[in-house]
Amino acid sequence: MFQIVNHPHPVLRYVSRPVTEIDDGLRETVRSMFELMYAAKGVGLAANQVAIPFRFFILNLGADPAQADNEQVFINPVITKRHLAVEDEEGCLSLPEIRGDVRRARKIRFQAYDLQGKLVDYEADELFSRAVQHETDHLDGKLIVDHFEPKVLREIEPKLRQLELQH
Repeated sequence: MFQIVNHPHPVLRYVSRPVTEIDDGLRETVRSMFELMYAAKGVGLAANQVAIPFRFFILNLGADPAQADNEQVFINPVITKRHLAVEDEEGCLSLPEIRGDVRRARKIRFQAYDLQGKLVDYEADELFSRAVQHETDHLDGKLIVDHFEPKVLREIEPKLRQLELQH
């Protein structure tokens, strides 16, 4: 049903629209996205990575379907504070085989709705913080390559061209 879209699919560059209704259809979509994310061995997946233009993403930082209690869904997330920028390597399911250093806040505060429609405040650091920022970037039409230094972009240019040819 769903598949992960790769760069340069245009949906990856659109700003996602807010979710206005949390219903059984959204819950089924979320379940399908978790299955797809696990199959791709990812820790997170934004809705627009499966060509759904709405503001939500999923995470399981353990990337383990056996740890379903670690599954999290974030609907209409808003980052309210960022602290202490650090640089670390990231990859992306929509940019297979491309990795590079991305500078992000080490610690953030954010709000999002859960699947029950409850607004929740979060504090996140380390991998949780990085994953939330990465997936929120997706919802804003940004990719990790937008954060790469020019030297790194030149190095990965052949891989980006290959993805464009496959598209």
